[in-house]
Amino acid sequence: MESLNPWDAALEYFDEAAALMGLDTAIHQILRQPKRSLIVSVPVRLDSGDVNVYTGYRVHHDVTRGPAKGGIRYHPDTTLDDVKALAMAMTWKCAVVNVPYGGAKGGIRVDPHGMSRHEVERMTRRYASEILPFIGPNRDIPAPDLNTDGQIMAWIMDTYSVNVGHSVPGVVTGKPVSIGGSEGRPEATGRGVMYQILSAFKTLGMGVDDVSVAVQGFGKVGSSVAKLLHDQGCRIIAVSDLSGGIHNERGLDPEAVVRHVRECGSVGGFPGADPIANADLLALDVDVLVPAAVEGVINESNVDRVRARLIAEGANGPTTPAADRALNDRKVLIVPDVMANAGGVVVSYFEWVQDLQAFFWSEEEVNRRLRQIMERAFLEVYGMTREKGWTMRQAATVLGVSRVAEAWRVRGLYP
Repeated sequence: MESLNPWDAALEYFDEAAALMGLDTAIHQILRQPKRSLIVSVPVRLDSGDVNVYTGYRVHHDVTRGPAKGGIRYHPDTTLDDVKALAMAMTWKCAVVNVPYGGAKGGIRVDPHGMSRHEVERMTRRYASEILPFIGPNRDIPAPDLNTDGQIMAWIMDTYSVNVGHSVPGVVTGKPVSIGGSEGRPEATGRGVMYQILSAFKTLGMGVDDVSVAVQGFGKVGSSVAKLLHDQGCRIIAVSDLSGGIHNERGLDPEAVVRHVRECGSVGGFPGADPIANADLLALDVDVLVPAAVEGVINESNVDRVRARLIAEGANGPTTPAADRALNDRKVLIVPDVMANAGGVVVSYFEWVQDLQAFFWSEEEVNRRLRQIMERAFLEVYGMTREKGWTMRQAATVLGVSRVAEAWRVRGLYP
């Protein structure tokens, strides 16, 4: 049976890329391990007066090309292996789109949905205090991820700033505009996925009008992708969240679905749509499938049911290695996570640059620059697939690894 351990999957993809490119043995061994991993205890006083203790993590995979960069997630299934795998993916992702960062990731093993706003704030500030030696605008810059948002970034920024004695907007990205956030950041990951899908349409000779799309995971990324593709003329026929999904072959209005979610808490019960299970959504006969939820949703057990022509990975690691091989054997074009969902880190880079300069750009400028970088990355990776006969994931990973390896070669090993 295929292992779904995310760290094993990350190493498998990396080792494959290393073999394809003939990576130097020493650099290969160095990059197979995170540079540093931190496990912290996060005691939190609840509103009841009781104290719960949660486990938090922060991992730096590699910082050869610049400060560590990566999100913070709050999820009950978070493990050190999850965080290590995501940190490694961030290293390659930053290199693929050629922004000067290394890879990091962090999180707390907790379900925040059962907590009050004050409890989440106290937990966030305690976690920020525990990882304080790891982070900083020139060291490690966290960002939102699963179940975290701009408000949580604001609390982390404030905690850091209070500890150092002055305001440091550049310590996090994805924060509100009022304290140094960037225009266009909330939709950046979804917009980046959209730009990658449009680039893929061009290579496949597909038009945009009436292309059918299914989106698994109608959260921050999935809802943005759905809205943006709908605006381009695509037909969004199914979306889902943790509660299940909705399906209408004639198409859904993503804006109306977003309003329904705000009012009801989930996509379920949306008027004019039929219910559909998450597993069945993945098996729909669509032009484009966007898995934008969690890791490992397309795997050995269901890959034979997947019928999409194009898969754009909005989530991190939604396709396991065995499923990836099976889909590529069937000539399904997969736009891998390491490239597809890099829009978030690209605009995080823009935000960081703006914070360091104290000079801010318009949303139009942010989106224009994002489009340039995402389209360039797609063309570089697709060109490698045509030249070498590799899959998109192999090409993207090789491109990312090669840039990190070159930085290691030029800098050398000290002492």
